[in-house]
Formats: sequence, C-alpha cells, structure tokens
Amino acid sequence: MRKVKAGVIGVGKMGEYHVGVLSEMNEVSIAGVVDVNESRAQSIAEKYGCPYFLNYQDLVGKVDAVVIAVPTSLHFPVAREVLNSGVHVLLEKPCADDLEHARELFGIAAEKKLTLHIGHIERFNGAVQELHKIVTDPIFVECKRMSSFTDRIKDDGVVLDVMIHDIDIILNLIKSKVVRTHVLGVSVFSKKDDLVNAQLEFENGCIANIIASRASQNKERTLSVTQKDSFVLLDYTDQEIYVHRQSSSEHQLQKGSLRYKQESLVERIFVHKENPLKLELQHFIDCAKNGSPRKVAVDNELYSLEIALDILAKFKALGNRPGA
Repeated sequence: MRKVKAGVIGVGKMGEYHVGVLSEMNEVSIAGVVDVNESRAQSIAEKYGCPYFLNYQDLVGKVDAVVIAVPTSLHFPVAREVLNSGVHVLLEKPCADDLEHARELFGIAAEKKLTLHIGHIERFNGAVQELHKIVTDPIFVECKRMSSFTDRIKDDGVVLDVMIHDIDIILNLIKSKVVRTHVLGVSVFSKKDDLVNAQLEFENGCIANIIASRASQNKERTLSVTQKDSFVLLDYTDQEIYVHRQSSSEHQLQKGSLRYKQESLVERIFVHKENPLKLELQHFIDCAKNGSPRKVAVDNELYSLEIALDILAKFKALGNRPGA
C-alpha cells in the first residue's frame, strides 16, 4: 500500500500536534517539516525522524498533502502557492483574513480537483457530533470560550482564534441565515480583540449569544441550547453532554424567607471520546487519498468566515483601545 507523503508547514505548538498525530498514522509517511525558526524546525525533525526545511517551497515537490499552520496573515499566499503546485491542503483556521482570498483558495482547489480542508477541529469533537443528533429546534444558543491571556497567538484576537469555532458550530446547528449582529468588546492585554460578546439573530427567529475571552482567569468552554422541551449543555473540555427535560420551578415562602426550587430530569449522553485532531487528520488524508466527500460544504465554510469577519469589523468600529 502506497503511503501518503505528508508535510507540515509551520511547527509551532499546533503544528507540532499535527506532526505527532501524522507520525502515528500507518498510511502516512512524513516527508518533512518547515519552519522559519531553524532550531525549532530541527528539533521537531529530530524528534519525529524526518527532514526539515526553512522554506516551504523546498517541501512542496516532495509531498502529496500538507498541513499549513503558519500565522493567519500568511495563510493565503502560502496555501495559494501550495495548491497551485498540485498538493492537497489542510489549512488551519481561519481559512484567511479576507473573504475574497478564501474564495480564491477554494476556487483553485476545485479547479485542480484538490482537497482544501479548513482546520475546524471542534467538528470532530465527539460531543459536537452527538449534539447534532439531539438539537432539532433551537430557540436560544449560548457559547462561552474563556481563558487567560497568552502571547502565543500574536496574529489574531479571540474572534478569529477561538470564536470562529463556535460560529461554525452554531451555523451548522441552526441552519438559518444571520439577519442581525450586535457586538461588544474590549482590548485588555493587547491591541486586538481580547474579549468579545456577539449576539446573532437568525432568519428563523433563533438567537445566539457568543462570548470569547482571553482575559479570564477561569477556563471555560461550553455551549448550551434552549429548546421548547429541553435544555442541552455541552462541555467541550470533558466532551460531555447533559440534557435537562421536564423542568419545573416554584417559589416557596417559609418563615419570612423566599426559596427557589427547580426540578428536572437530567440525562447524561454517552459520547464516544476520541482525539478530535486524529479524526480530523484521518478525514483529510482519506479525502486526499481516496477522494472522499468533504465533511462541510464550501459555501458553509465561507459563510462561517463571513460572519466571523463581520463580527471582527464591528469590534474594530468600537475603537480598539482598553475600555472601549
């Protein structure tokens, strides 16, 4: 069986994760890694027993497929050249920081019959996959993705770094167009969007509230869905889903004190827990090797990016300064 020759362009923290998973796949041989930081590239290459390069163009002729995990500002020029060279691409999210650039990349991939997969890893989270089986008629969706500040991500703020995951999941859950967007946010530790709250109203009447922050000392990654007959809570970190049904509440006044009582039946949904990155890379390699269909339609990929860029533009219009 011929192995797929794969490479990774950009071996920072996320890029190294990709190299590690690819190295464990029987159908893949790692043809090389690329990074402008030679000591980093050499270190990863030695760890996984593969060549390293300082220029991605030196890798392109040696691979069938590549993972591109460079800063967002470089996604478009690097991916465009790699696709034009006839190589399948897994491009870390966001696809680009410009919608027309994203359209051009998908256009090149279609013209050359190549796979262009965008690294929305949460699509492969077992809990997210189960969520699609439970949520049928959402009324209100709320997402929280909170963490402390790290200067590891210098290129993006929270909208394109983390909120885009929740935008992508919400759009696939609600399956309706956004008709209104309201955005609040603040720059706390950087000149970028460190804390953003986006409220989306959909054509079908559903409302979504998304909070993304890298200004919190408490780490939280949750998604909740209110339906007429249930309340669904998903914890991304633990890959757990809880469904609250038949909820009832009452107020009781006893000896001058008001007490609130709520009762409901809580179901814990079984979730098959697998490494989402492993599942994502298996899907990408299957698409590249066997021509398997995409998990998400190109139009949906572009719409997620369009909404994210609109939220970012509205944040910038607030005035990008602390307390704005």
